[in-house]
Amino acid sequence: MKKQNLVKYLLIGIAVAFLVIMLILPLIFVVTSSLSNGVKAYFSAITDKYTLEALKLTLLTTILTIIVNLFFGIMSTWLIFNYKFRGKSILLSLIDIPFAISPVVVGLFYVLTFGRIGWLFPLVDFLGIQIVFAVPAIVLVTIFVTLPFITREVLPVLETRGNEEEQVAAMFGASSFRIFRKITLPHIKWPLAYGLVLTTARALGEYGAVSVVSGNLRGKTVTVPLQVEMLYNEYQFSSSYAVASLLVIIAVIILIIRNIIESSAQHD
Repeated sequence: MKKQNLVKYLLIGIAVAFLVIMLILPLIFVVTSSLSNGVKAYFSAITDKYTLEALKLTLLTTILTIIVNLFFGIMSTWLIFNYKFRGKSILLSLIDIPFAISPVVVGLFYVLTFGRIGWLFPLVDFLGIQIVFAVPAIVLVTIFVTLPFITREVLPVLETRGNEEEQVAAMFGASSFRIFRKITLPHIKWPLAYGLVLTTARALGEYGAVSVVSGNLRGKTVTVPLQVEMLYNEYQFSSSYAVASLLVIIAVIILIIRNIIESSAQHD
């Protein structure tokens, strides 16, 4: 028994030490550094016009990403769960691609597709649309890197539960929409909410793909993570930490929401 307790406390100590070194200390450093020049300088940094523009773009991108991924996640999950068709495994593999590809490579794909040397550039140029080095590319790459989260949170729940209730409802003549609204949705509401939280967190903090396609046009195509990098590269360390603290605050809020969702799901 003593040996088991020793092992338990040793593992707890290692876990706590790891979290302190890898998570807590960096967060403390960011917060303290952001206030190193005083509260006035902190609020001046986070209310700077370029920071506010970056925040607006980040929130806009996140909202659009959530809308698109919510629609795609529900539709793809419904399709995979309820229908048998050739290529289902291929579709699942395609959905998982963002997990396997570096975000920087994703950004490069979009540049090579829609940029001046891209094979679709003649079409977008003819239509008068600018995608690369503009907001559309930022939204597209963010949607891409967050694509699997909702499907991969919801699908296992449906597969574990089965679709017997849906089949019975269909036999009695219920429409697909009514079946989804009355039977399926109540069972997936918590994993769906959790998938949305993960999507939101990833969209807010996406850097790699966005840095490739944005062009770093300050006030136009710079998101909050890019604004942090630009300030840091300009040796405005206190300002960069202040802006980074915004992401920390948002991350804490998302963490609280996630914990609420998990607690609600356990008591549902």
